[in-house]
Amino acid sequence: MANETVFKRYARNPIITAKAVPRANSIHNSAIVKEKNGYLGIFRVDEIDMNYTLHVGRSRDGIQWKIEPDRIRMRSGDPDVVMTDHSYDPRITKIGDTFYVTWCNSDAHGPAIGLATTKDFKTFKQWENPLPPANRNCVIFPKKLNGKFAILHRPSDRGHTPFGDIYYAESPDLVHWGCHRHVMSPTQGWQSTKIGPGPHPIETDDGWLLIYHGVWWSCNGFVYSAGAALLDLEKPWKVIARTRDYLLYPTELYERVGDVPNVIFPSSATLEPGGRIRLYYGCADTCISIAEAKLADVIAWVKTHGA
Repeated sequence: MANETVFKRYARNPIITAKAVPRANSIHNSAIVKEKNGYLGIFRVDEIDMNYTLHVGRSRDGIQWKIEPDRIRMRSGDPDVVMTDHSYDPRITKIGDTFYVTWCNSDAHGPAIGLATTKDFKTFKQWENPLPPANRNCVIFPKKLNGKFAILHRPSDRGHTPFGDIYYAESPDLVHWGCHRHVMSPTQGWQSTKIGPGPHPIETDDGWLLIYHGVWWSCNGFVYSAGAALLDLEKPWKVIARTRDYLLYPTELYERVGDVPNVIFPSSATLEPGGRIRLYYGCADTCISIAEAKLADVIAWVKTHGA
């Protein structure tokens, strides 16, 4: 396939389309986690009225999925906290026996980060929004750092942000957030307009591996691609290395043609047998595909193709 680097696309992409949910217009940009007995997911479903909703999905192999037709109903002691209309682009992290879900909620005040926890993918407790609007692309580290929850996020504006840097923050209790640090900015070429964190960072001996999306503003609109960086294990706002060249660029028909053309949106990654990493990514805001690589090859690529 065209312009492949260390990541190789699955030959039968896309693996999930709108056919998986009766009211779906499209399914994309979703959160997936691997467990002992299979895979669990939180899926972004854009319905036929163009309302964005989040749905639970389950799979034995991470490729063939059964997605629940009814959206997730969040619970909270404060009804002002709960918001599940126009919710999109979820991420998921597991710490201990708890799954932490973040996503973006949009309303008249702009996009805001939602936060919920679950232990069974049946009951979801929604917390206070961790950050004020406008903000997108929040991911939680898969372990506490210095005893605190840690996140990466991307401040934005009310619309289709023509800018965007990645920031770090941490919290002792998921409610009070501080230690705000700048991590990295857009640079040149495919990541010259804005960037945003993708799957939760993966801990390696070489640092936290962060796969992120980068956006180039072409004469025909935004083009979304995937890149990667290595962050310091103790101070993740310090960048050790970062790709100059993209890891995945929209070249296939299902990545170029859809509701939003020319989009590769990495949102989940799982570690697979043989030291491999499987990347789940949204395609053209329409469907979901996967690509795989050896984890060691991805790390080497970041080091040797640095910005």
